Amino acid sequence: MTSSHSDTEPTAAEKHHPLLKLALELGPLLIFFFGNLRGEWLAKTFPVLATVGGPLFIATALFMAATVASLIVSKIAFRHLPVMPFVSGIVVMVFGSLSIWLQDETFIKMKPTIVNTLFGAALLGGLFFGKSLLGYVFNAAFQLDVIGWRKLTLRWGIFFLFLAVLNEAVWRNFSDEVWVNFKVWGTMPMTILFTLAQMPLIMRHSLEEQTEGTK
Repeated sequence: MTSSHSDTEPTAAEKHHPLLKLALELGPLLIFFFGNLRGEWLAKTFPVLATVGGPLFIATALFMAATVASLIVSKIAFRHLPVMPFVSGIVVMVFGSLSIWLQDETFIKMKPTIVNTLFGAALLGGLFFGKSLLGYVFNAAFQLDVIGWRKLTLRWGIFFLFLAVLNEAVWRNFSDEVWVNFKVWGTMPMTILFTLAQMPLIMRHSLEEQTEGTK
């Protein structure tokens, strides 16, 4: 299965500004980490933040603001909103607001669980009905044969569900500090390593590689 829909290909701006795209994706997470790490200092320096709650709630408020700013800049710079950051942003706003309003950290801690479960279920559900949604989720530019899409979809679907289960295990059994560090410094490296591990499959099932091989 291949997809030629324009939404599945990076815009010219994304191709020419990959560092900006990366900064917009990682920026809110780094701000969340900083907000939790220096929450007390931020509350003393900016008293208005003290009304939000403790360090984790301050970090959540900053995370929400940074997420909205990131989506706005993405829309302006790239002329569209990537599906995954957009859906994640909606969940951040809903669960972040509930966390601050009810002063209950559970909601923001469950956000990664909800997002990863949503994407995992969507990918595996689409696969069950014979469709691959990877092109829309990852804004992919490569084209694979049918078998390649199926394998890649299955692997990513399972990986998302694995991240959801792992997030639940960490936040329910460890301190806030451990969970925040896991969210920022654990999830991203694991995702990068998993992505790199898929390159052999992508190369093996790439239609471009197959076309060149028949020449």
